[in-house]
Amino acid sequence: MYQFPIGVIIESFRVPTAEALAKAEAIGANGIQMYATNGDHAPENLNCAQRKELLNLVKAHNLKFSALCGDLGRGFTNPEINPQLIEKSKRIIDLAKDLETNIVTTHIGKVPADVNCDTYKIMQDACHQLAEYADSVEAHFAVETGPEPAVLLKTFLDSLESKGVSVNLDPANLAMCVCDDPVAAVHTLKDYIVHTHAKDGVNLGVDSYEELPLGTGAVPFPKYIAALEEVGYRGFLTIEREAGETPEKDIKIAYDYLKSIING
Repeated sequence: MYQFPIGVIIESFRVPTAEALAKAEAIGANGIQMYATNGDHAPENLNCAQRKELLNLVKAHNLKFSALCGDLGRGFTNPEINPQLIEKSKRIIDLAKDLETNIVTTHIGKVPADVNCDTYKIMQDACHQLAEYADSVEAHFAVETGPEPAVLLKTFLDSLESKGVSVNLDPANLAMCVCDDPVAAVHTLKDYIVHTHAKDGVNLGVDSYEELPLGTGAVPFPKYIAALEEVGYRGFLTIEREAGETPEKDIKIAYDYLKSIING
């Protein structure tokens, strides 16, 4: 099997950045993803020298950026605030490029099933603007899966006629939130996948789900990773752990589990 690089969202360690980078290196990770929406790592708070310093710090731990997280927590469903959200998203893409990645993961809001409704058109307009900018700098805004089934997301992405807005495939979100098959989703979204999150979980009923350590939830990771290889994906499997009381232990378990699958 292809030796997929394995990343970690460093905020999942729940410790300061320098300590998190050391922990990521210690488990053997190839890269990291970092939030860039607010605080010290927001684009407006990092000048050119500080960006170089951050990049050098990551490289000093034998790591690289798999992506930045640019989820501003609002989606792009409100035309009143979309202009400022789009502008902030563009600045995060600029930061990503300075940090030698061309991927920013984000949430755009739940895609409506009705392609003729106002919300659908508002989201289309916002994503057209994002895609145009991403294309101009050879980058991608990667929409995280989960709010809607993969088939519905693909229809929306097809309407943009661009790969500037692509997909960050999170198999756990699909399994937990919309009970969609992660393996089938790989094949449905194969033309758009530029980044993935390695996370697991289970649906518990209507509007109820639980994130679980990798390998203990509803995601069939051996089949899922095989599907990624089959469709030609060669990017990162980036570990995300948002729940639980022992994140460092769970991240190490996730890393070892992914390596066991990759190595056969």
